[in-house]
Amino acid sequence: MNHKMPFETLISVTDLQALLESGTPVLLLDCEFDLAAPEKGRAVHAEGHLPGARYAHLDNDLASAPNGANGRHPLPDRDTFAAWLRSLGLRKGQQVIAYDSNGGAWAARAWWLLRWMGHRAVAVLDGGKPAWVADGHDLTSEVPEAVNEGDFAPGDPLVGGIVSAQDVLGNIRAGAAQVLDARDPSRFRGDANPLDPVAGHMPGARNHFFRDNLDGVGRFRSAEELSATFSALLDGKPAVLSCGSGVTACHNALAMEIAGLPGARLYPGSWSEWISDPARPVETGEA
Repeated sequence: MNHKMPFETLISVTDLQALLESGTPVLLLDCEFDLAAPEKGRAVHAEGHLPGARYAHLDNDLASAPNGANGRHPLPDRDTFAAWLRSLGLRKGQQVIAYDSNGGAWAARAWWLLRWMGHRAVAVLDGGKPAWVADGHDLTSEVPEAVNEGDFAPGDPLVGGIVSAQDVLGNIRAGAAQVLDARDPSRFRGDANPLDPVAGHMPGARNHFFRDNLDGVGRFRSAEELSATFSALLDGKPAVLSCGSGVTACHNALAMEIAGLPGARLYPGSWSEWISDPARPVETGEA
């Protein structure tokens, strides 16, 4: 087992199994989700999850309600999110592990949010539930026992700052930062997509599809590979991370942390907020 504690970016199946067997208190968050069927993830969790895992719903737990002008997945209220974490039993400094079955697309949002709340001991299970199963470990449908409320309290963010649509608009003129868009290339390019009533990307943005952070079996690429990729895209500029609604942008934030390039800022509203105001400029085509 890798005894370096806490785990702050990724944890392997082997290390997680050893951690659980050691009796170390771990909060496991199952972040299973399907954008096209928002309640499917909860059903999949009920059918089979890692032992002791509790369900984190992207819309209800890892976001606040959208109002039509702030994107599809606005950040949760910090006090509300802290209270939810305490209700799961989270204690100060306790190790949190988030996972999903989608290459960490949703688990990375949980990772980013906990870091944003000042919680250092949070990591994503590399390879997620598929890696756990492939390694011969069982899933369970058992509901975890009730827990006493934890003593978690939010602290200073351990991630880069947050930028607004106005900040991004100003940056189009100034060019001080590089916007990296985590959506798939077809959406970035401007091909029609049912998720977005307006297609395209922000002027000056570059595309780095979040799945390109992963290798052929769904695990994160090496720190060296990720560093080379992001350094070439950024060309010395600080990063502003965007996507469809501020979720998979967090996957790029995690990848950059792994690469030793921390401090990227998140545009939480992302494309779904950007296009809510028709006055904001839109580009189509390749970057």
